[in-house]
Amino acid sequence: MDLVEQIKIRLQVLSPTHLSIQDDSNLHANHTGNGGGGHFTVKIISAEFNGKSQIMRHRLIYQLMNDLMQNHIHALSIHAIAGNE
Repeated sequence: MDLVEQIKIRLQVLSPTHLSIQDDSNLHANHTGNGGGGHFTVKIISAEFNGKSQIMRHRLIYQLMNDLMQNHIHALSIHAIAGNE
């Protein structure tokens, strides 16, 4: 299973009404400080974000990706939108 699929599966717990994951790793080849992890952009819309600040939305996502952030994901750009926005 590739990394995009792993991210997608983990984010399903948030019951997204929209989820897109873009692998931007090729845009960051030879990026200084990148120890080998990938770069990804995530756009997710979920009612789970209703009433939560952007910081809390990002924390939820980072908690779900915690172990992947250690070695497999170098950068994660997050666009987390509440289902009622």
